Amino acid sequence: MAQSEHLIAPVDTVVLRMRALDAALPERDGIAVFNRVYLAVTEEVERRLDAGRFTDPRAAATLDVRFAERYLAAVDTEADGRRPPACWRPLFQFRRHPGVRPLQFALAGINAHIGHDLALAVVDACHTLGCEPADLEDEFDRVGELLVSLEERIREDLMPGPDLLQIADPLTHLLGSWSLERARDATWSAARALWALRRFDDLAEEFTERLDAAVGLAGRMLLTPLPG
Repeated sequence: MAQSEHLIAPVDTVVLRMRALDAALPERDGIAVFNRVYLAVTEEVERRLDAGRFTDPRAAATLDVRFAERYLAAVDTEADGRRPPACWRPLFQFRRHPGVRPLQFALAGINAHIGHDLALAVVDACHTLGCEPADLEDEFDRVGELLVSLEERIREDLMPGPDLLQIADPLTHLLGSWSLERARDATWSAARALWALRRFDDLAEEFTERLDAAVGLAGRMLLTPLPG
């Protein structure tokens, strides 16, 4: 891990960018809903870094920033009128749909970011730090644990209706088909596979495209419009 520190933007750089998006976007916009969730995660990572709760703070910060940059690049791509990665397209397409609930927006964004961006961010971080994915596993797990705990809170905060009615709510059945823990486990396998394929450009590109498409399909299902 001999690369110089100036190659890595500080975590507060991406935090400031997400705060600016939060201030600029309408509250009900689907990107805004996800952005608030992701901002809370990134601020918590920053607090834990400051408190020394990561075994390798530089590795954790690098992974966190490379991860955030993937989401912010998708936002910039769409704002410029270009096509974002397939995993993000459903959220951009449905961001203002009145039949999609805030919880769906939040989890569709998490699906895109965990299912696709995180695997590529692990590879990005390995290139930046000159290390192997195995060297980042502790940091990956710590960030993943934080995301899982936050997902539980998101479901509680954004799930509409009294508890007794949730069983009958179609949203309950739709979201029960997706698990962040399973997505995180699959992402770690995908990151290791991409790293192993790094010298085979054609195979790595094909693997990435198929991962992107599969995550996009899951996102489209999560954003199925529901009756009010």
